[in-house]
Amino acid sequence: QVQLVESGGGLVQPGGSLRLSCAVSEGIFNLYAMSWFRQAPGMQREKIAFINNGGRTAYVDSVKGRFTISRDNAENMVYLQMDSLKPEDTAVYYCHAEDPWKTEYWGQGTQVTVSS
Repeated sequence: QVQLVESGGGLVQPGGSLRLSCAVSEGIFNLYAMSWFRQAPGMQREKIAFINNGGRTAYVDSVKGRFTISRDNAENMVYLQMDSLKPEDTAVYYCHAEDPWKTEYWGQGTQVTVSS
């Protein structure tokens, strides 16, 4: 069973930075499409960043230019570098993987709070 474990969340002041990490336990990681989602209180979960197995990335407009997704296929890791954080970025952030057979896997989530 593929497991995803996020880390790196926490409390940060507006304008600060955080780096989220997601470790994928097994599988053919280099074939997975990886994404980061977030869910704020009372809101639907939304996809905010994507990276495919070829390294192509895409971002939702609200984080474009501030967040960067990357992956390390040798270490089975995906990262989300978050800069210029705003209070509206406060949410639980989830790592997501999809294998070539369209099976999806989710992490347990990590809380990010942006507040002074």
